[in-house]
Amino acid sequence: MLDQLGREINLKNTPKRIVCLVPSLTELLVDLGLSDWLVGVTKFCIHPENLRKQKTIVGGTKSIHADRIAALKPDFILCNKEENTQEIVVACEQIAPVYVSDINDFDSFYSFVDDLGTLLRCKPQAEALVTAVKNRLEQFRAKMVSEPVRSVLYIIWKDPLMAAGRVTFINVLLEVCGFRNSIAEEHSRYPEVDSELLKKADYVLLSSEPFPFSEKHIAEFETQTEAQILCVDGEYFSWYGSRLLKAFDYFQDLVFQMK
Repeated sequence: MLDQLGREINLKNTPKRIVCLVPSLTELLVDLGLSDWLVGVTKFCIHPENLRKQKTIVGGTKSIHADRIAALKPDFILCNKEENTQEIVVACEQIAPVYVSDINDFDSFYSFVDDLGTLLRCKPQAEALVTAVKNRLEQFRAKMVSEPVRSVLYIIWKDPLMAAGRVTFINVLLEVCGFRNSIAEEHSRYPEVDSELLKKADYVLLSSEPFPFSEKHIAEFETQTEAQILCVDGEYFSWYGSRLLKAFDYFQDLVFQMK
């Protein structure tokens, strides 16, 4: 099998000792019923709530303790192109087979979950999750048909000021909500933005991650734009795992809040 970067994955047996370096995918593995197989996670793997007390923390998403990972004797390591560096992937390859995900839209999410179902022998759970997400997505889109198109700027970082561009999973979810991204560049990822762009949006969304924006930051942005400023839960917009099942209810409440 190939991972989502086209790298060949060779597994002798079904993995029983998994290290996951991607918070959203750690939650996904648990929801697929694989918690007992997880032996190592990052310090940012905060869902489920008590998981980090039960597993070995092997570092973060950008910096790991390779010796801790090696000591766990994993037989499978799960990484992500955006979350983890190439150096981390190379280091992990010296320890165990590494699958690198690259999820930028729903199709790549479905494909990834299907791969997990095959590699980790949890096909029924994986298929059930994909079906559930597809159904929720279809239902949500039907509800959004009559909603007006709103121009939004989704801010992810404060200094420098950065926003989610067009080639991101965040942008896909913004479009699902009926929003139009104020970032015009088609191939943009996370560009820096200025106050002029803030003025062009109908709404400025301040994400709770990676920068921890909160209500206290709203007044600061209100001095730069007449757009409505809202704080949003970044996990629902950027966690491409089983959290998607909860995301659509959150999106519906958010759109209702904008009326």
